[in-house]
Amino acid sequence: MRLSEDIGIDLGTATFLIYSKSRGLVLQEPSVIAMARDSKQVKAVGEEAYRMIGRTPGGIVAVRPIKDGVIADEGLTEKMITMFLQKVQGSAGRLFGFKPQLMVGVPSNVSDVEKRAVLRAALNSNAKRAFLIEEPLAAAIGAGLKIAEPVGSMVVDIGGGSTDVAVISLGGIVVSESMRVAGNEFDESIIRYVRRKHNVLIGERTAEEIKVKVGAAMLLDDAENLTAEVRGRDLVNGLPKTISLDSTDVVEALSEPVTKIVEGVKRVLEITPPELVSDIIDRGIVMTGGGSLLRNFDELLRQTTGIPVAVAENAVEAVAVGTGMALEMIPVLGDSLVSSDNYLRR
Repeated sequence: MRLSEDIGIDLGTATFLIYSKSRGLVLQEPSVIAMARDSKQVKAVGEEAYRMIGRTPGGIVAVRPIKDGVIADEGLTEKMITMFLQKVQGSAGRLFGFKPQLMVGVPSNVSDVEKRAVLRAALNSNAKRAFLIEEPLAAAIGAGLKIAEPVGSMVVDIGGGSTDVAVISLGGIVVSESMRVAGNEFDESIIRYVRRKHNVLIGERTAEEIKVKVGAAMLLDDAENLTAEVRGRDLVNGLPKTISLDSTDVVEALSEPVTKIVEGVKRVLEITPPELVSDIIDRGIVMTGGGSLLRNFDELLRQTTGIPVAVAENAVEAVAVGTGMALEMIPVLGDSLVSSDNYLRR
């Protein structure tokens, strides 16, 4: 890595991504950190820590320091950012004391307290300067939308902890809404459904696997109804039990969080200026984030709104790519960014 290189970060609830302008996506790992329960000493981070979830001995705990898209534990988040930066910097960065300039994506409508927490964590992780960019704006840049033009573009970014819906024009967000409903809520809804209908307890990793394998926002025909075997603990006798779930079950399980997201999109459209709505009808809605990959979610949104919907080719990486590209667009983005130079002095 060149010592002058600056990087963009998608500080996701589920996944932590780092993007380098010259090398592209250089890191994509779960936003999980494992530490000793008593001493708070970090044992593992990222993929290694994720494999420990639900499998750690009593003295070690694996946690997600980012919750609902914002920092829940500032100290652990700082450690996680530092360790991931060390991974991508390599020995040269540590040897020469390399201090990168960071652009960090955050959900729209985050509070001042949350903004300061992210900026402090970024600076304390050895950055020389940090900027914040709202995730839907970063997603639009990363998905290749021409955000500087005087036309409206609509982005629905469904991450792990939050969903951001925004209408963008002239390099800024015109109207937006951020909901604490996203991929993690999908998993929790599946856990609750299996517990309620089958009296079986499953973990979050199992729920995520169900979502990926047989999940859908809606089914277009019977041929799309897939089936998977699920293993969990019988809540009646406490013994292991295997059950069968199909896509129809998962559609029912996910109906509540999916409906909340669809309603959020409709609310943003209702308050969007008519001229920009006309642009959106012509250009369509772009979906990004891991949650947008839920089967037929784009078709459900199209049927509900009557507007063409497309999932970005780089849906999962779009925010991270956009944060990196935004470092080259600071003069264009202007007031759409928050800088540590000014914000932390208030």
